[in-house]
Parts: sequence; C-alpha cells; structure tokens
Amino acid sequence: MTKRSTLLGAVALTSAAALALTGCAGGSDGGSADGPADRPITIAVFNGWDEGIAASELWKAVLEEQGYEVELEYADPAAVYNGIASGDYDVTLDTWLPLTHGDYIDEYGDDMVDLGAWNEDAKLTLAVNEDAPIDSLEQLADNADLFDSTIIGIESGSGLATVVDEAVIPGYGLDAFDHVTSSTPAMLTELDTATSAGENILVTLWRPHWAYDAFPIKDLEDPKGLLGEAEGIHSYASTSFEEEFPEVFGWLSDFTMDSDTLYSLENAMFNGQDTDDYAPLVAAWMAENESYVSSLTAE
Repeated sequence: MTKRSTLLGAVALTSAAALALTGCAGGSDGGSADGPADRPITIAVFNGWDEGIAASELWKAVLEEQGYEVELEYADPAAVYNGIASGDYDVTLDTWLPLTHGDYIDEYGDDMVDLGAWNEDAKLTLAVNEDAPIDSLEQLADNADLFDSTIIGIESGSGLATVVDEAVIPGYGLDAFDHVTSSTPAMLTELDTATSAGENILVTLWRPHWAYDAFPIKDLEDPKGLLGEAEGIHSYASTSFEEEFPEVFGWLSDFTMDSDTLYSLENAMFNGQDTDDYAPLVAAWMAENESYVSSLTAE
C-alpha cells in the first residue's frame, strides 16, 4: 500500500476516556432489571470492506471503554447475514441499501433488525487514473485496449462484483473485458503500481474510501445509473440483541458518521499501514476526535 500519507502520531487516550474504563458494563441503562447478557458482543465484519472494518474497530474500542467485551468475526457477506439471522453473530455495521446488499436483506431480513443508516453517501464506482482520456462508462467499450481489456475487481462474493457482472458489463457492452476478482488489498496494490508508473488502470471501487485521497483517480460517469444511486450504510442486529444488550442497541441505533469523519478514520487505519493490529491506530484517532467519540455513547 502507498506511503503517501503521514500516520497520526501515537497519542495516549485522555483521562476522560480512561475514566470510562471504570464504569461497569452496561451503564445505567444496561444495568436494568435484566442487565446486559454475560458474554462478549460479536460484531461480524465483511472481509475487505474498509468502511465496515473501520466502524467495527471503532465500536469495539468504544464499547470496551464502556466495560463490554467485544469480539470481531471476519467473514464474507453470505456467512455474515446467515450468522446474524441465526443468532450466531450479534450485529454487523456495513449493509449497503437498497442495492448492494439488497438480495441478502430479501433473504434474511425477516430474521434481523435494521438499526438504521449511519452514513448516507455510499456509492459503488468504477474508477480510472485521473489522466485517462475517457470520462464515462459509455466510452469504455471503444477504449478497451487502453486498459488491456481488464477490470481489476475485489472479492468475487461481494455485492460490487455482482453488480459489475450482472448490470455494468452487459449494460455498457463490456463483454470484451475480463473482470478479474481477487481481493481488495490486491486491487489496491494494482492501483498503486499503475498510478505510480503513470499507466492506465480500471478498478472497481466505492465511496467512501481512502483511495480517493491516496491515488490520482477519478470515477467514470454512469449515465445509465447501473451502479445505483448513493446508498445508506446500515447496521443490522440479531432479533435477540436489543433484549440482551439494550444500551448498546440504543447507541448503535443512534450512530451516525459523516463521510469526512469516516475518511479521516480510514486514512489513520489503512493508508500506508502494513498491519492488521488496528487498536493503537484507532486509539490515536479517538484521542484526536474526543468530541465525536464521546457523542457515540452520550445520554
């Protein structure tokens, strides 16, 4: 990954954050007659989706400060939704609606609880290097040679991959293109390599993502709207979550994060970092954003 951004300096958590550790799990609401369940909260996280990883790692840190034990479980979307619906997982924070994950909600939605959208600016995109001589998906079919007739994609089971295969490629006559799917990190490596070398590249991407700050890229216009309009990023919980963890259910139901704040968190966690130990990066970001962090669990 690129080294173009400077990581936020390591900053100790403030005394106010430290004091939160002294509170008992569940606080005043969670300490009602039944109280919170005496077990860890399991947050299911989609493999490779940075905004979901960022939100999940943030909430893990926030909830642990409040005295809860939290476990993150990484899996592909189908396994996540099956796990939420069956009660094996408690919550997931990265459901894009109405398009990207709509099929999963059609299948599992009756056995889950929608906690609402925490960001309304999610958008699937196809992006190219900013100096590419095209600006629209309608121009791709006639310029396949510029990109070696290749779309560099992410995970094959993702909603984005499905939309590209089932809507974008047939809709814009891109049958000559090979949609190469592997992983988000692999796509970002290809993007870094090509833009650093001044070469053309075509990738599947989405907003919000730190890549728009790190690389000289632009979105191709989608005049047919096949990638869909901006979507909301929703949290979904198991049907038992509210009863077992009422305080956390309330906090997550009220959770909002605008795109600028999310970009900031993602940049601190992912841009130029060669680690999956996100805890110190999140702690540093939290110390720099105390007001926002405090608002997440405010009465």
